[in-house]
Amino acid sequence: EVEMGLTLAELVTKVSAEHYYAELFASAFGNADVTPERIALALAQFIRSIISTESKFDAGRAVNFSNFTPEENRGRQIFNGQGRCANCHGTDNFVPNNVFNIGLENPYADPGVGAITGRPQDLGKFKVPSLRNIALTGPYMHDGRFQTLEDVVEFYNSQVVNHPNLAPQLRNNNRPIRLNFSEEEKRDLVTFLNTLTDPSLATDPKYSDPFNYGE
Repeated sequence: EVEMGLTLAELVTKVSAEHYYAELFASAFGNADVTPERIALALAQFIRSIISTESKFDAGRAVNFSNFTPEENRGRQIFNGQGRCANCHGTDNFVPNNVFNIGLENPYADPGVGAITGRPQDLGKFKVPSLRNIALTGPYMHDGRFQTLEDVVEFYNSQVVNHPNLAPQLRNNNRPIRLNFSEEEKRDLVTFLNTLTDPSLATDPKYSDPFNYGE
């Protein structure tokens, strides 16, 4: 209900009513029956097909980032060092398999994982997203409160709110971190984040709107 504004039963009814899905479900599953399980399988398979490997960052790894500008390399150093970004986004896909409370507010209007588990220690926790193609995926945070990467960087720089469940990575001496970036450092970090964009993925026709018939 939170993600799609309707229940799974309503989704099945809605999808079943569209004639073109009958052929697609039959092709994928052997018959035209629409079920919640099949919808989930189809979505999961599609998501797994989206592989991003041709960003400037990917090209840079093979040449020790000699293809980067000085600003991009300074931003990369901030990402891995002073900015602590790699503490939560340190894998090749810039995403851990975890959920965190990042101190957006206290109390949280949306309790996140806590709404599912009912446990106080889970309040305000949300899944950490990948940073690949992050420049293309705004607005940011679970509720879309930040419009730009500059807004996001400023949040981590100076606006993290104290919360009992605040992630340890965002604390200094049991207080929310304050990174004290200069304006140049903030610009450099955003410049580095832009190197994670894969233009070939963003323009691949197979990921285009299937309902846009060239009109």
